[in-house]
Formats: sequence, structure tokens, C-alpha cells
Amino acid sequence: MIANNKNKALFIDRDGTINVEKNYVVQIEDFEFIPGIFELLKSYQNKGYLLFVITNQSGIARQYYSENDFLRLNNWMIRQFQKHGIEITKVYHCPHHPEITGKCKCRKPEPGMILQAIHEFNIDPVNSVLIGDKKRDILAGEKAGIGKNLYIQNLLQTDLS
Repeated sequence: MIANNKNKALFIDRDGTINVEKNYVVQIEDFEFIPGIFELLKSYQNKGYLLFVITNQSGIARQYYSENDFLRLNNWMIRQFQKHGIEITKVYHCPHHPEITGKCKCRKPEPGMILQAIHEFNIDPVNSVLIGDKKRDILAGEKAGIGKNLYIQNLLQTDLS
């Protein structure tokens, strides 16, 4: 298939990238957007990128919160983006933890969530971008063949102290 018939995508991690990293964020009142994140996602959307959130959620496997708790917060987050004119195409999450549920193909640094999106949405990985805050995010992007893998720390000047 010709590359320009494919979509380009922005894959973005959640905790530490979209929101301030705190231990197992599941309550809306604990969810704090990182300054500049709305403008960053809007700029990619304006350039024609589909937007995907890819997030490890081992708190589900650890039974710190339920799948429904995660989905409630996720739906709220999507609505906040919509209020800023940003459409998240889909959120992929890995509810596993290797010590509890065994090894899986979706938990970053494995590329499973990204590969699933590439397949489902006809994405050209070479012309796509991944943004994360940890080495495992970058490794997942590299394993999936994503063209640009960037640390959020290099894109946004944030003071999280």
C-alpha cells in the first residue's frame, strides 16, 4: 500500500506525560494535566495526526482500582480534551503486571498497544510520533517502528516541584 494512503499518528503516554505522575491516579480530583499538554496535542491534531493514548495500568492487576474505575477517569479525561477541541481517537491500556498476571505483549516496553492501533487505523508508523516520559515508552515506539520517539521533558518546560 502506498504510504500516503495511510494515517499518521501521535502516540502519547498518560501518567507523567499527559498528567502529573502520582501513585496510581484513579480519582478525577487527583488528575492534574501537565502545563502545555493541550497546546501540544492540538498542534499535532492540526497537522493531521490521529491521537492515541497508550498507557500501562498495572494498578488494575494489583487491584488498587478496577477496570471500571480506570474507564470512568479515562472518559472524563477524553471530555476535557474535547472541551479544548482535541479528539482522542482511542485510548489503549494494559491492565497487566508481569509478576501478577504474567508476561503480555501490550505492557510497555512491548509494542502491543501501538501495533494494535497501527493495524486498526491503517497507520504509517514511519511517519508517526510517540511521546512519553520513560525509557519503556521510547522502547515500545522503537519496537513498533515509530519514526520519531520523543521525551515529553524535551518538549515542554515544566516545573513539577
